[in-house]
Amino acid sequence: MKDFKKYFIISTTPDEVYLALTKEQAIRLWTGDEVQMDANPGTEFSLWGGNIVGKNLHFEYPYKIVQQWYFGDQEEPSIVTFKLHPHKKGTSLELTHTNIPDTDYDDIIHGWEYVYMASLRDFFDEHFPN
Repeated sequence: MKDFKKYFIISTTPDEVYLALTKEQAIRLWTGDEVQMDANPGTEFSLWGGNIVGKNLHFEYPYKIVQQWYFGDQEEPSIVTFKLHPHKKGTSLELTHTNIPDTDYDDIIHGWEYVYMASLRDFFDEHFPN
């Protein structure tokens, strides 16, 4: 199992990023795909037409989201934590993903950087340019 941590700058407020990560309609706008999301602890979610599935664990509006991502049978759960910090250019999104299966690590990191975060940043850059 491996862990990943990285900061991403998103050109809007933490409040807007939080809503983009937790509201079904907003997620559909920046992913362009089917989504199931209920921003309540204990609910299950599905993103990108079921390519990402898991359970919502914790929410602190507008600064923290904690989710468990499913990768089949794992001894320790794979946990994704988003922390949103105000930044002079908008929001600094601190991403921590723990217990990533070794066999999936490279694909997951590529997905974080070039699909998930790229889509989120592009959405705000395109629709709300500074």
